[in-house]
Amino acid sequence: EQASWGMFDKLYDRNQTQLKQILEEAAANASSPAGSLERKLGDFYASGMDMARIDANGLTPLGADLARIDGIRTVKDLRAVVAHLHRYGIDAMFSFGSTQDAKNATSVIGEATQGGLGLPERDYYFKDDERTKTIRAEYVKHVARVFELSGDDGPRAAARAGAVMAIETSLAEKSMTAIEMRDPNALYHKMDARALKALTPSFGWPEYFKGIGARRIGDINVAQPEFFRNLDRQLGAVSLDDWKSYLRWRLLDALAPYLPTAFVEENFNFNGRTLQGTPQLRPLWKRRVSATDNFLGDALAQVYVKKAFTPEAKARALEMVRNLKLALRERLGTLEWMSDATRQQAYAKLDAFVDKIGYPDKWKDYSRLRIDRGPFVLNVLRATEFATMRDLEKVGRPVDRNEWGMTAPTVNAYYNPL
Repeated sequence: EQASWGMFDKLYDRNQTQLKQILEEAAANASSPAGSLERKLGDFYASGMDMARIDANGLTPLGADLARIDGIRTVKDLRAVVAHLHRYGIDAMFSFGSTQDAKNATSVIGEATQGGLGLPERDYYFKDDERTKTIRAEYVKHVARVFELSGDDGPRAAARAGAVMAIETSLAEKSMTAIEMRDPNALYHKMDARALKALTPSFGWPEYFKGIGARRIGDINVAQPEFFRNLDRQLGAVSLDDWKSYLRWRLLDALAPYLPTAFVEENFNFNGRTLQGTPQLRPLWKRRVSATDNFLGDALAQVYVKKAFTPEAKARALEMVRNLKLALRERLGTLEWMSDATRQQAYAKLDAFVDKIGYPDKWKDYSRLRIDRGPFVLNVLRATEFATMRDLEKVGRPVDRNEWGMTAPTVNAYYNPL
């Protein structure tokens, strides 16, 4: 059930068992107060574990979203639906979110980046080796099977899959390669409203920003201008029917892990077996524990650290890190090859480090997030919308250097140079 295995995976597997116990206890506690973190955790996990209900519901919980896509009549409608899907974190056409301004590190701006692809990255659409050609062929079959599961007959599903592949290939054509994106200067193109309109005259950014619920959007970074110039051309060149097929696919593809069994198995058959070589789907409880950690990470972490990582353990870890930094400072002071000017810069960099050990001092506030024991996929959508709104609220504000990029039960470490 794993694409790779190492000590980190072994430790996280142990953590998952602890998280499972926490969530099962929360789900079984009928007396937890409405709106409490325990109730939200229990309801989220319980709704995800009820596969009988998920299977019985089919795609009914997504009826309004599918109808919104089917109702597209103009490019203006198309843009509005893309904004709606972006609120739910659906990667359609492109991606938009907040980012640290790479040339003004204290501020947060909006950023538009290339996206909208179902295959891992752009080279999958163009490489000519046998392995990649096989993946492309299997991907088109996979898309068609998902359309069939959603109610299309064979010929219509195949036609829609072909349209999806054509659109994604056109988006991939002007996407930057992974190697090209290693150059940060190549990804920085700050634009005001006038420059945005000149770049993409057909799109209508002010209406899009309003649609996703972004308020303080001023200048934004357009990471790949050529991609957006091409996207603007495709808005008029591709038929609205084909765009509707594409958006329907992006919605179903993003939510497949939370839909009925047939969608879950089809999603794993391609993304797990074909792409990663993973032979077996993880047990349902592990998938739901991971989902809870992903969507309600700080809520779950607050219970987890009480059981698994005490304040005393955090204090010991912080002391170890402080000692490491003291040792590094001593070594910086004795390096013969380092000039005094460079040494002062090294000290300044060391002093700028923010240590994030175990768990944050301030937790995220989930009071605005509604979770219940209704359809699991709706809990996922509300949680994703909550995260999207929280991300967009950062735009125009100072960078929060104390924000965490991982949840407390995650076995890993990271360094954010920005």
